[in-house]
Amino acid sequence: MSHFDWLVDGSIVGLYLLVVVAAGIWVRRYVGGVQDFLVAGREMDVYLGVASLAATEFGIVTCMYTAQAGYQHGFSGAVPGLLQFAAMLVIGWTGFCVKPLRESGALTLPELFEKRFGARVRWAAGLVIVLGGLLNMGLYLRLGGEFLVVVTGFDAGRLEWVMTGLLALVLVYTVLGGMLSVLVTDYVQFVVMSVGLVAVTVLVLVNVGWQPLVDAVERTHGAAGFSPLANPERGWPYLVFQALLATAATLTWQPVVARVLASKDARVGQRIYTRTSPFFLARFVLPGIWGIAALATLGPVAFEALPESLRDDPSMAAMPLYLSTALPIGLLGLLVAAMLAADMSTDSSYLLTWSSVIYNDLLAPVRKGWSESKGLFVNRLLVLAIGAFLLFYGLWFELEGSAWDYFTITGTIYLSSLSVLIVACLYWKRASRAGAIGAIAWGALCPVAFLAAQKSEVAALVESAKSIGTYWSGIAAFGGAALAMVVGSLAFPERKERA
Repeated sequence: MSHFDWLVDGSIVGLYLLVVVAAGIWVRRYVGGVQDFLVAGREMDVYLGVASLAATEFGIVTCMYTAQAGYQHGFSGAVPGLLQFAAMLVIGWTGFCVKPLRESGALTLPELFEKRFGARVRWAAGLVIVLGGLLNMGLYLRLGGEFLVVVTGFDAGRLEWVMTGLLALVLVYTVLGGMLSVLVTDYVQFVVMSVGLVAVTVLVLVNVGWQPLVDAVERTHGAAGFSPLANPERGWPYLVFQALLATAATLTWQPVVARVLASKDARVGQRIYTRTSPFFLARFVLPGIWGIAALATLGPVAFEALPESLRDDPSMAAMPLYLSTALPIGLLGLLVAAMLAADMSTDSSYLLTWSSVIYNDLLAPVRKGWSESKGLFVNRLLVLAIGAFLLFYGLWFELEGSAWDYFTITGTIYLSSLSVLIVACLYWKRASRAGAIGAIAWGALCPVAFLAAQKSEVAALVESAKSIGTYWSGIAAFGGAALAMVVGSLAFPERKERA
């Protein structure tokens, strides 16, 4: 039974929520136009940028899938975090792509592509960003709700109400204050989240011990628990795909790139990347340790306490189940507050990110001549509409395989093509519109087809998403997009090159 005390722990959580929502609403007075709403007037400094990016890229959903990776794969589950750390550090240090991106003055990536490839490419790029982004975010509310249900011992029959409450809190300050609210609340959330992560990890190591964690991984997973190359269902395809994904996400994942676009200048944007890079490793390692602790301490009987709806995949619920009984009163409240901090930060930033692409890029042909007040009104409506979609999608969609595999393959819908586009746009003079369209089409086709196959009888005839097929699909998306860009550009050069 959960140790969560609704008087002590509930008061900690309630006080935190009151402070964050009040702070988010307070900055509403400083939102004077669309640029303030979308990129905070481009006044972000290094420290605020680091706090905001770290808070945005760690939510309850991040904690859930990284802990699941630790439970299912041991220490090798942290490999994506190591690759992301390296990508952030190298790209931030060199300024590869991100420096000229910030100097371009664009609000979004598709706006940059229009300057080189034209309005149609901008619209197509915006479309795949929104498609991949919304599908990727579709399970955030559900996984966040499941965490809270398990860790607090809340009635699982009220999961839908928990999800709705989470969404309502985020929508209040995101709709009113936009990116300014996100940045202010991110700073508060970063502090609470950091304290909670460190405190819980220290307690886990004190209570369980390091050697028992190592022994549990060795006993359950063998060599595969320490190296993905020893796992026949992962191997080299897994490493290659994760490396491609980490690089592409650093260059083109819109919630991450938004911090570069909102920074004071390109140098500040680069420093945000380099200084945030260690956190991208920590966000996999620390919750991964929690997942391994669950592996080391929970027996089959423990999972009988889970609601029936969560017993199909105990690996997802193992971490919150372990923490619900391992943490004392007070620290459990701090943990829930930290997780809510992380989740609200992620959800608010992502809502704003996808709405900004819809407004700035998909609606570009029709919004000419709109006043600032109308633009703000439309942006706020878009945030509300996306929130409604996420709520209903999370209730309807049934996850196949691990959460991390789902998030990587949906993100690949646009990461594969846009990473090719940004490199070609900024560094290859012969890149053409035809090549860009080909890359976008192929990059989206592979992961969408793979997701469709999972939901059909075809999945029974091929390797499922739980196996190496996921990684080959992602590699095909990246490789095909690059090939389409090269072939399309050489076969159909721009008119000025033909002359």
